[in-house]
Parts: sequence; structure tokens; C-alpha cells
Amino acid sequence: MNLPGVTVITHPLVQHNLTRLRDARTESQEFRRVLSEVAALMLYEATRAFETGPLAVTTPLERARGRRLRREVLLVPVLRAGLGMLDTILQLIPSARVGFIGLKREESTLEAHSYHKSLPPDLRRFEVILIDPMLATGGSAVAALNLLSERRAARVRLVCLVAAPEGIRRVQKSYPTVPIFTAAIDRQLNDKGYILPGLGDAGDRLFGV
Repeated sequence: MNLPGVTVITHPLVQHNLTRLRDARTESQEFRRVLSEVAALMLYEATRAFETGPLAVTTPLERARGRRLRREVLLVPVLRAGLGMLDTILQLIPSARVGFIGLKREESTLEAHSYHKSLPPDLRRFEVILIDPMLATGGSAVAALNLLSERRAARVRLVCLVAAPEGIRRVQKSYPTVPIFTAAIDRQLNDKGYILPGLGDAGDRLFGV
């Protein structure tokens, strides 16, 4: 399924590891390790369009022309499942700052409510990467994007492992210019708002509870 504004990362290693994450036999320790590997691979695609500027450096032999990122990077995992993708991304962008958004989904309405946010007061100067393994109903993603918008975020990318068509539509209705990066667009949601075929509750599988 090809949708405008959505990049499905089809790299063989991403797809190989996604299959391992889907497998119900994959236990928490292995799930954490594999999710971390996938996050690193997905990051390369998600940051491909970051703007850079020229920078001259001196090598041990002579002057050289190089490039550097124009803007600071802010990583924003959605608690708690987003934590499983954070560490590896930080290893690749060690200069990045980290914010946190805590959201809890009301099971009866499937709506997300914020219980925690830790963000810089003004996000205009940042490249923001919003991290949440599952884009299901889209309620959590939109709630998180609302919080980022309140802080005047101008450049936001949403990185998720698996997305449902319903969640994509909801995000794009509210934030049509936010690019979405995912490893798979799955079939649909069930009546409880879980992605099918999905991989279960990512937070539970990460932390074994």
C-alpha cells in the first residue's frame, strides 16, 4: 500500500527484523534488542532530508570541506513503548536532546490523554523526531503532535514501526504535512483498537508486563 506522505521502509534488514518482532515466540529480551536494531535502520531514512550547511575542518594533512546539520535534533519518544527505540537513535545522534511525552489510552473511548510532558519551551529551532512503535487509532500520535504544536514545532517527523490505515488517516487529517516513516502498513484495527496483524502491545512485549 502506497500512501502520499508515508514512507514504508522496505530495507531487507528492517523487514527481516520486523518479522522477528511480530513472532509471538520472541521474548522480551530479544524483542528489546531487535527493536533497537530496527530503530537504527529506520533512522537513516527518516533523517535523509535533514538540511546541512558547509563546514571547513582541518584533517591531519590539510583543510577539507564538510557538512553539518543546520538544526538541533530533538528526539521525543512516547512513553513507554517509544523508549525501546530511543537508545540506539541516541547512539547515532549523540548530540540530540531528548523530550518525553506520556500518554495513556482510555480503553472505553480509545482516546489518548496526556499524563506527562517534558519538552523545551520553544521547538522552532529543532528537527523533531516523534517516536512511537505503533500507529494504531492515531489518537496518541495526534495528542503528541498537539503538544509539539503548542511548543511551535515547525519540523516534525513521525517514526513508527507498524501503522494501521486508520491511524495514518487520522494523523494526516490533523497534520497533513507531517511525514510518517514506518516499516509496515498493516491491514486494519480490531474492535479494541489493536493493529492486525500487528505485533501485540509493544510496551508489554518490551518490558515483559
